[in-house]
Amino acid sequence: MLDWERDKRWSDKFLNEIKAILGVHLIGEPPIEEDMERNTDLMVLKMDAVRIGCRVRNHQYFEKYPDDFTIRSGRPTGAKTELAKIIEGWGQYLFYAFADEKDERLVYWRMIDLNKFRLWFNRCLAKGKPYPWVEMNNRDNSSSFHVFNVKKAGDVLFAMK
Repeated sequence: MLDWERDKRWSDKFLNEIKAILGVHLIGEPPIEEDMERNTDLMVLKMDAVRIGCRVRNHQYFEKYPDDFTIRSGRPTGAKTELAKIIEGWGQYLFYAFADEKDERLVYWRMIDLNKFRLWFNRCLAKGKPYPWVEMNNRDNSSSFHVFNVKKAGDVLFAMK
């Protein structure tokens, strides 16, 4: 089994909880006129396709790095990574969460506005080094990733628990 498949299978077990959280933020109550005149009790805040990347990390990382979020930036195979896809303009939001100690529920999450993130990231690149992020390799060298600190990333956050 590929590392990607193993990682996806693990994080997919949180999809129902993620969808419930996202529903609270992407579905809203309409103005009273909508209810009175158009039989509308709830409205999806945007009808276009909204692409949301989801990342769930083990609890040990929440204990050590609660203010950081990571985005995969390299694979030895040369496969396109999350960071490359984001920079290309894919995705409107990144749902970034941490699991509890038993890997059963989410204990903390944040939603990152990827349009704001792209703008911030490109401005940082334009200014040059030192960048306000660190690039690291996984222990097994299966990929590299950028580590971003939410306090340095400004207002790229949409909501958080």
